[in-house]
Amino acid sequence: MKLSGKKLTVVLALVALVALGGVYTFLQRSAPDKPSPNSTATAGKDDSSGGKSTTASKTDNKLPDIPTEQTDIVVIGSELEGLYLARAAADEGLKVKILDPRNAFGGQVLQGEMLFLDETRDDQHRLLVQGRAKELFDGFRNGKIRKLKEFEQYFDKLKKDIPVEQGIKIEGIEQNPGQFGGQALNGIVYTTKDGQKKRIAASYWVENTDYAAMVSKLQATRMPGLEKFYGQNNIEYMSSGMMMKFKNVDWAKFQQSFNNMPKEERSAKFGWGSVDNSFAISLSGMTSKYKPTNDRVFLRGLNAVSQRDGEVIINAFLIYTVDPSDDKSVADAMELGKKEIPLILNHFRKSLPGWEKAELNGFPNYLYIREYNHYETDYVLKPSDMLGAKMFWDNVSIGGYPLDLQGTSANKWGIEMGRPDKYGMPLRSFLLKNYDNVIMAGKNVGASAIAYGSARIQPNTSLAAESIGVILGQIQGKKKLRELKEADMPQLQQYLASKYNIKLTGVTGNNKLAGWSADEIAKLDTGEIVYASYVKTRKK
Repeated sequence: MKLSGKKLTVVLALVALVALGGVYTFLQRSAPDKPSPNSTATAGKDDSSGGKSTTASKTDNKLPDIPTEQTDIVVIGSELEGLYLARAAADEGLKVKILDPRNAFGGQVLQGEMLFLDETRDDQHRLLVQGRAKELFDGFRNGKIRKLKEFEQYFDKLKKDIPVEQGIKIEGIEQNPGQFGGQALNGIVYTTKDGQKKRIAASYWVENTDYAAMVSKLQATRMPGLEKFYGQNNIEYMSSGMMMKFKNVDWAKFQQSFNNMPKEERSAKFGWGSVDNSFAISLSGMTSKYKPTNDRVFLRGLNAVSQRDGEVIINAFLIYTVDPSDDKSVADAMELGKKEIPLILNHFRKSLPGWEKAELNGFPNYLYIREYNHYETDYVLKPSDMLGAKMFWDNVSIGGYPLDLQGTSANKWGIEMGRPDKYGMPLRSFLLKNYDNVIMAGKNVGASAIAYGSARIQPNTSLAAESIGVILGQIQGKKKLRELKEADMPQLQQYLASKYNIKLTGVTGNNKLAGWSADEIAKLDTGEIVYASYVKTRKK
């Protein structure tokens, strides 16, 4: 069932491309604006920590007279997923540098403390996590990587010997007409944390922030988001999360009391859910009894993990209408969380055995950002690709996970749009359309707003990033990413399998759309068909 609504208001962002010496274009950003849903040049964002700015033109007759560094790959941002690309490329012999617009390293995981990891599994519950991410996910599952310090140590291994500049601000973008059509990004002028202006040039650029700090300054097309699906006039992203941290929890008592409770009593008190020696899942009957003090916040079912020593961290607290590119929006949301979470603690003390003496264990430094703008890539993943178990000649990842659309203000509980078995993720879904050398990492993957519900999960895009980093090392000096053809991929995929134990070929999934008509598939991709409900009534 499609939730129809009015078309979004189109706000065109002003973009001026001015030739500098007939060789390159220099784009300078300044005045505030909002992103345009359909423009080919979306308004840029100030990079220091998320403030907004638009494009203004600047005419120069010579290159900026500032220090210039040359490298193979520049990664913008320090989210986990893009760090796998940085690590893989560096291990393959490439020169990599990380420029992070945020003042602190580690994004969603280290700053947002989103330390509850979602694994990807197929219909037979077989683990799909591959590559370097497997060490992290295995460590999380077996209890060895649970606390923030242990995650920090893992991140330290990923960034070892890779130079990082924190708290930079992008001042300008230099680009030429591309070799393969469109544009090629040549250089970035940026200001360091201490105010020094620098220029860096690179062969490839990786967008690895949760608010498109670099790509929002390019001539990139923003695709429709969930606002179209929900029939909203304004742009809105999936709810952000604020991780809830507690201490002095008697987890053994919690587990034992929950599981020893008669089934009928447990169901009446907690609803559906489970508690084992590490995880507490859902208990939505209990959480739904909590009444928030503010309409912008919501307590959904639990994703709780015991971090040992009475410490527990929970992913369940949602905050709506957060713009991750706006400092004030993020700060205001954090304040809402800091006011509400102590009240939730009181609810847990009264409702959960073993939580009677629980206390707050501080707050994270940042939010768990689920979504920002979706920009068009060479191939945009669709729900039918996932539910149809489609594999691609240029697979860089094998993905899985329900099409999980977390709540917005229009639908606070969110909706699940189907459960794929497994599916391929092509290199083309990580290449920004109309740019020779811009790679989209992590949450920036090219996927429709509905398909993003599955594509966004960390193991999916982490594996893709690592595979791309390896491929970049293997083709260095031989070919460009955009020159790769179907005949080139088997050798690269074989190298990934033999050296890194990453299997991207010979994989088949359960096609859950077998026998569907073209019209049904088209309606699935637009959201007119909600898979989970439709398959129950569909005529075979």
